Amino acid sequence: MMEGSSARVTLSNFADVHVAVVEAVDYYLDALGGKKHEYLKRIFDSHYFPDELNEAMVSLGLFGALIPQSYGGTEAGILAMVLAMERFSAYGLGNTLALLTTMDTLAILTGGGQRQKETFLPKIASGEIKTAFAITEPDAGTNSFELKLAARAQKDDQSYLLNGTKAWITGVDRADYVLVVSRTTSLEEVSSRGLPRSFGLTLFMVPTQINGLEKVKMSTVGVEGYSQFQLFFDNVEVSKDMAIGEINQGASVLFSALNPERIVAASMSVGSVDYFLNKATTYAKDRTVFGGRSIAHYQSLQHPLAKIRAQQEGARLLTYEAARAFDRHEPAHVVGSYSNMAKYLSSEVAFDAIDRSIQAHGGMGFILDTGLIQMLSSTRLAKTAPINNEMILNYIAETELGLPRSY
Repeated sequence: MMEGSSARVTLSNFADVHVAVVEAVDYYLDALGGKKHEYLKRIFDSHYFPDELNEAMVSLGLFGALIPQSYGGTEAGILAMVLAMERFSAYGLGNTLALLTTMDTLAILTGGGQRQKETFLPKIASGEIKTAFAITEPDAGTNSFELKLAARAQKDDQSYLLNGTKAWITGVDRADYVLVVSRTTSLEEVSSRGLPRSFGLTLFMVPTQINGLEKVKMSTVGVEGYSQFQLFFDNVEVSKDMAIGEINQGASVLFSALNPERIVAASMSVGSVDYFLNKATTYAKDRTVFGGRSIAHYQSLQHPLAKIRAQQEGARLLTYEAARAFDRHEPAHVVGSYSNMAKYLSSEVAFDAIDRSIQAHGGMGFILDTGLIQMLSSTRLAKTAPINNEMILNYIAETELGLPRSY
């Protein structure tokens, strides 16, 4: 068990590669000592995720966990990434850009051609390039099929011009490329031709410093250490060779990356619960009130925290099972069910955990030096992104309970 964390993993239940990942991450985090607090302060005060932590994750092989060894990866699988991100998050050091890079990696593995894999995957594994992801638009959030950013083929059919807007795009200022979801066939044309709404989506890997792309920082909170941006595409010319997957068939590539995104997001929420519970229990044992007894003696404090701990373990085990199902290449609907339920449970218990931890601290919970109140918005965001929990319940009702589609 790591110092200062309530995280517990029975390593006998895991393969050697997963044991090695956990032990390496634990060793690194323990060796940081007081630097962990310095990193947190940088994240909270400067809103900047430390480069040193990104570099450490690269050296630990985390960015190559899903990448075959032939492309410079470790092939450790998404379970290894889940275990590692849970550990980092147990100290409040969850890395959103790592989550996005994982998603982009899966898209390249699923839809990328041989040349694209040779170009991008080794550099992702080595940390030479970082990637962001752009799907959300001002009028197209959960309903991705409504997006309007247009990609129009040029006369030579070897390049496309991108025009339109994306919003709430995280970390694009820290990334070298952004995977952009565009429409190469408009929704109106899709409808008139009687095609499925999923037709016409195409994914392009776009350099973040390309001509015609303007990045405007949004005044948002909720993603610790990273900023969110509106992206304005004005005749951004992208080679056809940068399309990940077939033109107009990007939906299948996109959906292949959504489950891994939700699994890693769940692991970060699960890990953050350890951070919040540790804060609460440590303070409760030291805080004395009536009669000199610590507030840790009171059931009104104990029971909510104990309930959260039980719920966390359920979310943790479900997250592990989702990762194992993915690594075993189980059917998409099986992985989808586990992934969505894991994301739902973990985000709900994480928000309950920070709420009860702040409550346990009383007025101290609102002091910045306590290190809780700054994480309230990001923990709440996990119930809304990368997909809101209401849509997950819609999905579970339809696929698990056989109820009619409600949206």
